Amino acid sequence: MAKAPLSPAAWIEAGLAQLTATGPMALRAEPLSRHLKTSKGSFYWHFKDVPAFQAALLAEWKERAMAQLVEDAALEGSDTDKMIRFGQSVQSDKAGPALRAWAQSDKSVAKTIHSVDAARLKRLVKLMKDIGVSNEDFAKAAYGALVGLKQMDNDDGDALVAFAALVDLVMALK
Repeated sequence: MAKAPLSPAAWIEAGLAQLTATGPMALRAEPLSRHLKTSKGSFYWHFKDVPAFQAALLAEWKERAMAQLVEDAALEGSDTDKMIRFGQSVQSDKAGPALRAWAQSDKSVAKTIHSVDAARLKRLVKLMKDIGVSNEDFAKAAYGALVGLKQMDNDDGDALVAFAALVDLVMALK
């Protein structure tokens, strides 16, 4: 039985998974082909070259992150619910820490992360203003803590508990 051809989306999914598991060196045709148990020809059928694949991967990650912000903003709930949901959204981004590490050596990755961070920070600033905390530096510190928690520990449960404690502190400032 012949194996079904891989789509560009399948390659990008595999790229995100491998980036998270092993780092940016996995984002090349050879290691991804081995991982997917297929030929490099399939890779080059969909992508002109490795930089084109990496650009597509970054665009997909950014699109997902931005869509998540829009989706979260449309949901109802208490101020606490909205802030916790924001934290859960950032924490659910499995590729985030690997992308941040990659950004240290790749300006295009850094630019993409900066764009997503700016949108997320804008959302958090709004959430805090909604409860009367207007100091944007506090939102920056909270977002930095949230990102840092993810960098420190891949156990989402612990990071979310810590972020929930920060949310409790913010709510006490009301």
